[in-house]
Amino acid sequence: MTERTATASRTRSAGARFRAAVAAERPLQIIGTINAYHARLAERVGYRSIYLSGGGVAAGSLGVPDLAISTLDDVLTDVRRITDVCDLPLLVDVDTGFGGAFNIARTVKSLIKFGAGAMHIEDQVMQKRCGHRPNKEIVSKEEMVDRIKAAADAKTDSDFVIMARTDALAVEGLQAAVDRAGACLEAGADMIFPEAITELSMYKKFADAVKVPILANITEFGKSPLFTVDELRSANVAMILYPLTAFRAMNKAALRTYENLRKTGTQQASIGEMQTREELYDIINYHSYEKKLDELFTRGRS
Repeated sequence: MTERTATASRTRSAGARFRAAVAAERPLQIIGTINAYHARLAERVGYRSIYLSGGGVAAGSLGVPDLAISTLDDVLTDVRRITDVCDLPLLVDVDTGFGGAFNIARTVKSLIKFGAGAMHIEDQVMQKRCGHRPNKEIVSKEEMVDRIKAAADAKTDSDFVIMARTDALAVEGLQAAVDRAGACLEAGADMIFPEAITELSMYKKFADAVKVPILANITEFGKSPLFTVDELRSANVAMILYPLTAFRAMNKAALRTYENLRKTGTQQASIGEMQTREELYDIINYHSYEKKLDELFTRGRS
């Protein structure tokens, strides 16, 4: 990316950049970034959009289950840290919106202020569960429509994306989920996220019915098979979400490293699996900071 292109990109709102990414890459791969450093890694690899998972905030930042324990402020802390260092448009999981209509409005306004480009809000009851767990309960279609109305009305950036997530498939069936999606669009949603889909044909039914971009959540160890990009493209899916893929991999690596070090008393066996100091410094532009520090201290000594 040239300096001029990068500057032009930054002048557009995050919402506009998210919409542009959806239009430019079909389907758009949206990769989960658990923290600011992972956002920089994703940007380096070439992803066009990144994601902050509610389950990731709960487990990664707080060490608690994804059961509506985390708050808006917990999410905003991670949003700010990510958007401070990464220009990729960020999609944020806001669960059920963190309260009633005024709370949802506050959520939308805060996300825009903190630099997010899009959010998804779901139709589970306030005491929600992971979308791929059993015994989910959902609110009425009318209550979900009210959530979307509150979110859409609160937008201070018309390009900010309100994505309606429905968990109705597991509770009321496919047609009810499609109907809910349609009602959410009429209420002001921009895009649709049908959760825990089990067949490609279901995605196609959603896409054909709603005529707006739909998202496939391809999370590991869940209800949805690990469909490929080509398979999802054939079902007219516009966005593919990988919410915690890197998080799961890094957790496994960390646990293995902890165990090896505790058992052997040395990290020598793990060195080959580690990112080097120089590789870390390259991602975070460490040497440019150090150069600036040297200039400041040199100036101070003269």
